This record gives sequence, structure tokens and C-alpha cells, in this order.
Amino acid sequence: MKKTIQLAQRNIVGRRVKEARLHCNPPASQDDLAGRLAAQGVTLDQTAISRIESQTRYVMDYELIAIAKALKIPVGKLCGEKK
Repeated sequence: MKKTIQLAQRNIVGRRVKEARLHCNPPASQDDLAGRLAAQGVTLDQTAISRIESQTRYVMDYELIAIAKALKIPVGKLCGEKK
């Protein structure tokens, strides 16, 4: 049986999602973000967003795009681009 290494961090965007969410005016809660995503047809509940922010859940590409759109920021900012 192949052994896999359990990575502590499963995404690089989690911390930036939380920062962007809290920098909204007014700050958005995880439930607010979940609602904005649902309006786009992306189903992520508060627990999933919490796990993304704590870097214990993988983020699919379409989820990343929807999160950036919901927070009104470029995808690149979530990925660490300085612009």
C-alpha cells in the first residue's frame, strides 16, 4: 500500500480569503460569503469556508474564481500576486 504524506496546509489562499473577507466594507462573515457564493450557484457552507481559511480544505479552481468575485477582488490577489 502506498503511503502518502499528510500535508498540514492544503491551500495557499485560505489566509488571504479571510483577510479579504474581513477587509470588505462592512466586513463579511463566513455566512455572508456563503450566501454570496450561493447566489453564484456555488455551494460552500460556513464550515467549508472555515476549513478553507484554516487551510485544511482544498479549493477547486471554480470555487476560487467565485470567492474572488464574491469579495470583489482579483483572483491573483488570493494567489499572492502583489498587484
